[in-house]
Amino acid sequence: MQIQALLVMLREVFEAALIVGIIITYLKRTDNGKFTKYVWLGTGLAVLASAGVALLFQVVLTGFAAMASEIYLKVAIMLISSVLLTQMVFWMAKNNRDMKNNIEGKLGELVTAGSVIGMVIHTFLVVVREGVETVFFFAAITGGNIQKGFEGWGAISGVVIALFIAYLFFKGTMRIPLKTFFKITSAFIVMIAAGLLVQGIAILQDLTIVGSVMPEVYNLTWLLPEHPIDAAQYLRNTGVEPQLSGEVGIFLKALFGYSANPSLEEVVAYLGYFVVVYLLVTVKNKEGAAVRKVATTKVKNPKAFTNGSISQNAYK
Repeated sequence: MQIQALLVMLREVFEAALIVGIIITYLKRTDNGKFTKYVWLGTGLAVLASAGVALLFQVVLTGFAAMASEIYLKVAIMLISSVLLTQMVFWMAKNNRDMKNNIEGKLGELVTAGSVIGMVIHTFLVVVREGVETVFFFAAITGGNIQKGFEGWGAISGVVIALFIAYLFFKGTMRIPLKTFFKITSAFIVMIAAGLLVQGIAILQDLTIVGSVMPEVYNLTWLLPEHPIDAAQYLRNTGVEPQLSGEVGIFLKALFGYSANPSLEEVVAYLGYFVVVYLLVTVKNKEGAAVRKVATTKVKNPKAFTNGSISQNAYK
């Protein structure tokens, strides 16, 4: 869980810090530093709002637990979080190239209008989105104990690393391109999303809500049990200890959704998820390449532009 918390917090906090950093840098560069206090006000309000959402989420989870329905809410959160994590990766891949220009364009409008309230609201919205996503993801990876997730070393480390990387980036000493950073973190986020999807399906099968054609495709408990409890059970049943510790199994289950004895549906869902993500990435990369090719194509004849239109022979 702590590794998951670290990766999620690292990604979310860095995105928020990146956006706030772009806003403040733009304001200072355009001699509008007087507005930075409103940016920090919006950021502070967003953090408080996110904490409020976390508290509300915990209250709702506790209420479901009192009604003995907590497990159903947890499954729903796992499955929805899997979708949101995947969407987050694709959104950042699509928008990180134009993020700076989009943010500065909006800020230019607010500065020109002298809208202090607009500045606060704009900053609040872009930061609170990251905060609410973090709360939702933590509810999924901690099984509903959001407070425990935020108190662990993973969340704290994620915040510290994210802020440090953002600091280096804006100081000009960051050597890793943003594109590379997001690719690396996206790969781990996708693995977490796949793991949540499979765990959700496994719980639905345990609740007999979803059936199974083949309840157990293989069993690797002898090699790598999912949990120390499974290792102890295997030792009692066979008199032989598993090859690897159950602690390793916990780590792999939390990070990659590892299962020692998955059902056919879990295996298909896990592999199918990566196939779908790969196909979507391939399609989006081709679309992006086509757009960039058109944008960078030189015009042969400047006179081809007439009344805002371009003749068919204008491009090479």
